[in-house]
Amino acid sequence: MVEHFQNIVIGFGKGGKTLSAYLASKGESVAMIEKSDKMYGGTCINVGCIPSKSLVTSGLKLKGKKLDLEEKKIAYTEAIAEKRRLTSMLREKNFHMLEDNDNVTVFNGFGSFEDKNKVKIETDNDSFVIEGDRIFINTGSSSIKPNISGIDGNPHVFFSDGLMDLDEFPERLVIIGGGYIGLEFASMYANFGSKVTILQHGSLFLKHDDRDIADEIKSIFENKGIDIIVDAEIKSIDNDEESNEAIINYNIKDDEKNISADAILVATGRKANTEGLNLEVAGVETTSRGAVKTDEFLQTTASNIWAMGDVVGGLQFTYISLDDFRIVKSQLDGNKGYSLLKRENVPFSVFIDPCFSRVGLTEDEARKEGFNVKISKMPAASIPKAQVLKNPIGLLKAIVDKDSDKILGAELICEESFEVINIIKLAMDLNLDYTVLRDQVFTHPTMSESLNDLFKI
Repeated sequence: MVEHFQNIVIGFGKGGKTLSAYLASKGESVAMIEKSDKMYGGTCINVGCIPSKSLVTSGLKLKGKKLDLEEKKIAYTEAIAEKRRLTSMLREKNFHMLEDNDNVTVFNGFGSFEDKNKVKIETDNDSFVIEGDRIFINTGSSSIKPNISGIDGNPHVFFSDGLMDLDEFPERLVIIGGGYIGLEFASMYANFGSKVTILQHGSLFLKHDDRDIADEIKSIFENKGIDIIVDAEIKSIDNDEESNEAIINYNIKDDEKNISADAILVATGRKANTEGLNLEVAGVETTSRGAVKTDEFLQTTASNIWAMGDVVGGLQFTYISLDDFRIVKSQLDGNKGYSLLKRENVPFSVFIDPCFSRVGLTEDEARKEGFNVKISKMPAASIPKAQVLKNPIGLLKAIVDKDSDKILGAELICEESFEVINIIKLAMDLNLDYTVLRDQVFTHPTMSESLNDLFKI
């Protein structure tokens, strides 16, 4: 007999676990399917933002210290151990949040559709089918593996999750990819004392950001000793077993080059985890990029199936997965008061040193959209708190609509920008004039009081 549930959730990520707890609190039965017992809580807790920020924090404690190689190895080993302790604790906490709920049954196994109501669960030892009235897909995303000879099975090649579990300190780290993930790891490992080189395929560093912001980040990285090589076309990766190192062969235009490394991070983007879900038998369509296709309420092309988080495509942040839960909840509650169309001004932070945070439009984007803009910029060195924190480097930039006095966007490279950006986001959501931040009373000394000067346009 097929076991029946009112709700089936495939994937233990932020949106899925929050939705499961909510539905269970209403007395509804929930089946939570997670393929790995190392992924309770999803990507963020286990192989994403939490472990990476743990390592960022550990690395910052070493910044500026003159350590020999043995001391670097010890510090790195301790940082990895702390990362594992933290993720293990949070994973266990997340597991029991659902497992201890009488209305939730957690299944360890890979879930795939049999039809729009039935899901097959394959474990290490068994295979069986359950059915549900409603099904929610929250399977996340995974690293894209580029077609480069020498990647497969190479002990020196890692993706972001694997690198954060590397026990041996890499003296020389080469990062393939100049996006935000690559930058975060570059900054982190430079603080640990690694010699870091970034190989970027395109010619323009941080092509989606304004040139003054990209140039500032590049300057900060170069001052850390990080090499940024653009126009690098990776040809192959070879291993030198005698020296126990990898050799990356690449071209810059027609010039053949190579570089040796102890470890290589492949940071060339992420893709939605839809492989093997058998979506077509459930009537669930995918986009041209392989993500689950949904409407503004995150309902798929099957009326009883929804999708949340990275698997939908678009912004890949755990707080987006949480906000996706709010959209689905709004629909399930019957009011449809919130949708993707009402989500505005999503901020993000890249935890380099100092942190880079952004919200809204860049200057270039605003001008292309036809806004009559006025720009304000200030160096982080002019902020007293940045001096107190002994990291007075960076640049703050605000973009304002000259015709309406509304804030169009902001780009902040400075200490604690990950907190300050949320204040600007709130002002934008409330449709406030920029003068509200200019004239706001902030405590002192804080990084947020910089907004008084930044918006003195």
